[in-house]
Amino acid sequence: MYSCLFSPIKINTVEIKNRIAYPALGLLYSLDGKINDRYVDFFLERAKGGAGIITVGPVGVDFLGSGPITLSLTSDEAIPSFSELSRSIKKEGSKAWVQLFHSGAYQFPFLINGEKPIAPSKVFSNYSKATPRALAIEEIKLLQEDFISAAERAKEAGFDGVEIIASAGYLITQFLSPLKNLRTDEYGGSFENRTRFPRELIEKMRKRLGSDYPITIRMAGNDFVSGSNTDLETPKIAEVYEKAGVDAINVTGGWHETPVPQLPMEVPRAGFSYLALNIKKVVSIPVIASNRIPDPKTAEKIIRDGVADMVNLGRILIADPQWPKKAMEGRADEIRPCVACSQGCTDMVFGGSPVFCLANPMAGMEGERKINKAGSPKNVMVVGAGPGGLESAITAAQAGHSVELYDKKDDIGGQLRIVGVPPTKQEFFELIRYYRAMIKKLQIKVVLNKEVDVNFIKEKKPDFVIIAEGSQPILPTFEGIEDDIVFTAWEVLKDDPILGRDIAIVGGGSVGLETAHFLADKGTLSPEVLHFLFSYKAESVERLQELLLKGSKNITILEMLPKVGKDVGKSTKWVLMGNIKQHGIKILTKSRVISVKGGKITFEKDGNIEGMQFDNVIIAAGSQSVKVLSSEIEKTGIPFSVVGDCIRPAKINDAIHEGFMAAAKI
Repeated sequence: MYSCLFSPIKINTVEIKNRIAYPALGLLYSLDGKINDRYVDFFLERAKGGAGIITVGPVGVDFLGSGPITLSLTSDEAIPSFSELSRSIKKEGSKAWVQLFHSGAYQFPFLINGEKPIAPSKVFSNYSKATPRALAIEEIKLLQEDFISAAERAKEAGFDGVEIIASAGYLITQFLSPLKNLRTDEYGGSFENRTRFPRELIEKMRKRLGSDYPITIRMAGNDFVSGSNTDLETPKIAEVYEKAGVDAINVTGGWHETPVPQLPMEVPRAGFSYLALNIKKVVSIPVIASNRIPDPKTAEKIIRDGVADMVNLGRILIADPQWPKKAMEGRADEIRPCVACSQGCTDMVFGGSPVFCLANPMAGMEGERKINKAGSPKNVMVVGAGPGGLESAITAAQAGHSVELYDKKDDIGGQLRIVGVPPTKQEFFELIRYYRAMIKKLQIKVVLNKEVDVNFIKEKKPDFVIIAEGSQPILPTFEGIEDDIVFTAWEVLKDDPILGRDIAIVGGGSVGLETAHFLADKGTLSPEVLHFLFSYKAESVERLQELLLKGSKNITILEMLPKVGKDVGKSTKWVLMGNIKQHGIKILTKSRVISVKGGKITFEKDGNIEGMQFDNVIIAAGSQSVKVLSSEIEKTGIPFSVVGDCIRPAKINDAIHEGFMAAAKI
């Protein structure tokens, strides 16, 4: 099974046991730029899971390029801790790599004591919101030396190879880009001059590290920034890299400041693998594909079809480090999914906090969160089969307890069945797939269509109860709230009722925005129809784009706060708001709704009372905890825990993590 994915491959003289690489991702597990136990535990778990390559990074080569927090190899003092890490990775059969990093103009001045970032040219950065200082030629030579010295330290520390980051909008892409490189000397202007910095760096590094030591590079397949390099230019850059001496090319998407989403659910599975193929067509060295390759079937197809020679599984291996082992053993259904939510990874890094995972409560806490076998197994009752209850059930069963799971609905999943409905959010359904597979594997008894009360619990006499009752929508006391044309957002997403053309949504939080996107998508072209019409040139590109975005509904959102999307993550909010804008959804902020009677919404805005008529009104005013059972359970005298939204309305990751912790402590 997956014979291509699990075949060996050589990078220079180093043989990799399979085609799976864990790429460098910012984790922020230390605040001093040093390896600590948390890093070691994290990378060790990914090596134990069976990845062919484990890449540690980003690792800074100088202070101005990495700051005080990013891992660093700027001095020999770092070698012992990096040596310990490489040994632990290699002991498990994986090959250990280091990614050498310099942010250039992307550096934030507050991280480098208020100094100006350095870059090829003095061009304002939309990412760091700073204007860098242009490098002098002598500084360029010193910076190349910094890269090479860090690579030598990585080699001394026992790493099997080094990767130079030349993607995402960082320093090297700034040299390559005509948008960012305005130099008039030998490092700017022509293609030859703009590629001079990385070309010289690779050539010098190759000479210093020797002919048999792997040097790889991570490059942007397309900057996706207007005026910068596209996938028409990047193959020529790849040819420069190969000729200079790199042994493999790791191809990803665009810059951080691109208007094209790179990581969230909006990116289709393997959506950027075509960029790897574009590079593979012009080089003879291995090429690695990146971004949103979540399942073994997709990964296998990329290798089998000759699109790339390896695949990067970044956030995928954060969600389940055992992904390679499970896939190889034919247990793909047991893979804990990455749902591409960005909530625990990208959002955290952008906010300067350590990475965790919505789906995996042990990610980043491998040293402290463990499932230990129970000394005296108990009979555990779990009430509620939403994400919190499901995680509780499988964790308790993995610890050796006998578990019975109850839910009043006719299937498991809880609110996961709602959050996965809006466009591009279907990855959330993968969590239900995972929990269903684990319930079967662990032989957990599931009882559906059962409303559990205190008397039933007394009758069953479990040794421990975990309550995950969840939450329910808040219904404001507007006049007309009981009208037939009024629905909650949950009802719309769950039942998909027939609605009129003009629809109002009361509430501009994440649920209101996602519901608006769901409704605005009705009547638009499906991917299959779009492909058909485009292939046969049945409509102009402009008309196809119009049909893709304008459907059968007119949507207006009313929000009482000054802005919508207060609870949407920083790294994905711009994508959601872009979708809202593209679909022509109208937003009225600072609008306090008074009445919805007869579909006429009366609201106060800027001190004035206004009215608008709609065919339907959707209420997305938030949720409130259900505390029926949790308020009475104490009377039974049976030990219990309460998890998830029935404590207070929160996020999916809160429910999953609380469910894990409650079960692990039994």
